[in-house]
Order: sequence, then structure tokens, then C-alpha cells
Amino acid sequence: MNRSRTRRHVLQGSGALLALPFFESLFPTRVSGAVDGRPPVRFGIFTVTGGTVIESWKPVAAGPLAILPSILRPLDFAKQDLTVISGLCHGGRSDNVNAHEHCSLTHLTGAAFVKKEGGKLYADISVDQAAAQTLGRDTLLPSLEIGLNGGEKNYSFRSRDAVVPYEGNPRLIFDRMFRGRTPVVPNWTRRASAAAHGEQGISAANPVRVSDSLDRSVLDLVLAQAKDLRRSLGRHDRHKLETYLTSVRAVETRLAFLESRQQEALSDLASPGPSKLSLPKELPKQGTPLWEITRPLDQDPSCHAEYIRLMADMMVLAFQTDTTRVMTVAVGSDESLFPGVVTVGYERHCHTLEHQGNSFRPEDADPISREACRQIHAWYTQLFAETVRKMKDLDEGGSSLLDNTVLLFTSYMADGGHGREDYPVVLAGKAGGALRSGHHLAFESKAPMANLYVELLNLLGVPTKGFGDSHTSQFAGQFDGRLPGLV
Repeated sequence: MNRSRTRRHVLQGSGALLALPFFESLFPTRVSGAVDGRPPVRFGIFTVTGGTVIESWKPVAAGPLAILPSILRPLDFAKQDLTVISGLCHGGRSDNVNAHEHCSLTHLTGAAFVKKEGGKLYADISVDQAAAQTLGRDTLLPSLEIGLNGGEKNYSFRSRDAVVPYEGNPRLIFDRMFRGRTPVVPNWTRRASAAAHGEQGISAANPVRVSDSLDRSVLDLVLAQAKDLRRSLGRHDRHKLETYLTSVRAVETRLAFLESRQQEALSDLASPGPSKLSLPKELPKQGTPLWEITRPLDQDPSCHAEYIRLMADMMVLAFQTDTTRVMTVAVGSDESLFPGVVTVGYERHCHTLEHQGNSFRPEDADPISREACRQIHAWYTQLFAETVRKMKDLDEGGSSLLDNTVLLFTSYMADGGHGREDYPVVLAGKAGGALRSGHHLAFESKAPMANLYVELLNLLGVPTKGFGDSHTSQFAGQFDGRLPGLV
């Protein structure tokens, strides 16, 4: 075999491999749920802007949830599915960033130090991406990050300097989720029955070869030619070839996974799960620029609400179809106007109200602006509550989608005055029964927000001893990186 010809063939193969779909994850993976057939646990984050009005968010007493405060009252129907946590704080320091950037960079990372240098942002891996490194091995998309994000608001990081972009166009989100495949509800009961009868689960070690695709043919050709080429290479070149083949084998593993998922989808199409799919009907047309979609949101609360509903529905759909098990939805805008939502005073601009309605002490803030902020945050909660209700009503075979999910409802600021103490935190769902719900967990002596992320990751099956500044925060105190009483 001619060396130059082989190199050309390898490069041609490489080009074809780069065209493979769904390159977000290249890890060995399994498709089925737990061996007992229970639906998998999902992790969702629903984060809004502007913090909250703490006296209208925090329950009066710790312990079992009784009467919910006014901002949380739309969630009263799901009270036993909620865990309200108060007293969590971010203690990370910053350099060369403004107050909004500081809050956003520590928001989901709990980083001990954040900065901007040469226009580049630095923080730490965020809790959603840490979860996706494990949970994402089992799904077509390791994670999804959607909504209004960017500029001064950057929440998700794959590593210290790798910001994860958010997609704000619902059409592009839907296309990414379902391009080339039919949405279907997994039948977890059928999968459990198959496991009970000794059928092997689908995995990288036991793939189902669905078709002899062009991608598969190219992989076989590259591997076959590499065996012939290896015999004629020196030691140094053999090492380079092995490095290349490691990448090829990773692609082969991913391709086997995708083919296996196709086989599972065919089985589920023939016998789908019990819940019914509700696909979005009002998606933007192909090619619609993002600014046309988002421009009305800051001016019209009804348009703003419909956009939030659509993005939240994307999360429900992604979890219901097991497209991903990790999703972050960023909603709201500090620059929005809220006529009709705000019914007191004359100011309707959210950012202005946030500053007028917040002070170091609530009693020093403008009371009319503070009431306006309360109304805005109750409006956000109402939209979140609609999402919780939909998930609670989706049957997964004896349990609901909400039962098998943990949803973090929070904000990137503690309050509209850029506060970073006493963040609004609600967990909705039971994480497959692992989360004790129906109570208010209060930390009067303050605790790092990063400790919550440690607990959530462990709850999701991602062994974690420390995260962000969980052990180094000025609030670390006696907590040893944990939140006693959560689980």
C-alpha cells in the first residue's frame, strides 16, 4: 500500500467523520434507564433575573411547608413536591467585572474567583455542565442551554474559560432536538420487562447495528487501512497513528450509541410510554433572526410570557422524550417593561424598579417600587408553576415526570440591588424519590450556594466532595461543604 495514498484515504475518512451528527459527547454510554426500569432522574434549572423580594419569598418558619408566601403562592398545588431553601449565599471575589457580571459568573459555578481579562470571562465549571458530564452519557444531547443569556449574563461554563452559549430561538432549539428523528415517549415499563427477561441492555459494549451507513462504512475502511499501514510505520509514526485511531474509536463508540438509540426509538414508536406528547405549534419560521423574536419581549408582557412558556415547554419535551437529562432555561430580562403586571406607582421598567425597590435593609427601600418587584417575581413564579403542573401531570408509568426530576428555581442575583446573600431557592420534584420535599430548610447563619450544588450532584449520582467555593467561601463555616437536612 502506497503511504501517500493511505494518508490521503485517512484524510478523506477524517472529513467524513467530522460530518457525523451529534458530536456533543464521545463517551461510552448506555441507553436504557436503571436496571429496575425506573425512569431516569432529570436535572433542570429555571433561572430568572432580578433576584426576589425576600420577605415575600421566604416562609416564616423552617420545617413543613404551611402557608406559602405571596411570591411562591402559585406553587401551592405542588407544595408537597417543593423544598424551599433560604440563607444560601455566594462569596466569590471578582476582578474587572461589573456587579451584574459578578453575580452571573458565580451564579451556577459557585466560583471562588471570577474575572474578565482581555474581554474573556473566567469562572469555573457550572453545576449543569458538571451534571452533564455524567448524565449526558446516556442521551443524544448531553445538555441543553436555552433562553435569554449573554452580554452581562453568562451562567454556564464547561471549564474555567469555556462559556456555554445559550440558544434563544425556539425553532433552532426544536430542530436541534429532533432533526432527523421522530419525537417519541420512551416506554420505561417495556424496557424494564425486557431487562427482567434477560435481554441485554443497549450499550457501547452491546450495540445494535441498525444500518450500513456511509459513516459506518468510512469507519470500517479507516480501521482496516490502519491495520495495513501500522506494519510499515516507524515507532514514532505508529504512536501518531494510535493517537488518531483513538479519536476514530471514540467516533465509532458514538456511532454505535446513535444506532442503538435508533433501535430503541423504533421499539418505543411501536409501544410508546403512557404520556402524550404535546409538540409546539407556534414556532418561528425557518431563518427568522433572533432579534425579531426577542424584540417584542421587553415591551409586551403577554409576548414575554408566551416566550417563557414556549422555552419551558421545550424543557418538558426534552425530558419527556429523554433527549437530554440536563437543561438550563434562562428567562426574563432586567430591561423589560411590565405594564399590566405592575399595578402600583408609575414606573414599569424592571431595572429601575430593582434599584429603587432594594436597599441594604428592606425597610430603607422605596415601598412602592418594592411592591412592584414583588408583583414581577410573582408573575415569574406563575409561569414556573405552569411548568411544574405540566410535569406533575405527565405519567411515566406509576410516577410523574416531576417525581423523576429535580428543578432548581432561582435567580442570578439575590435581589435587584446586586445582592449575593440569601438567594431565592426552590427545588421542585423528588429526584426519583431521593429528595425529601414539602419543607423549608433555613440556614440562619448563611451557607455557600456551592454546597447546594454539591448536594445536587451527589443526588444525581455524580460523586462530588467539593464544588466551587464550597469549602473556601467566607460562608463555609461549620457546613463542611454540605447542606444538612436536605436529603
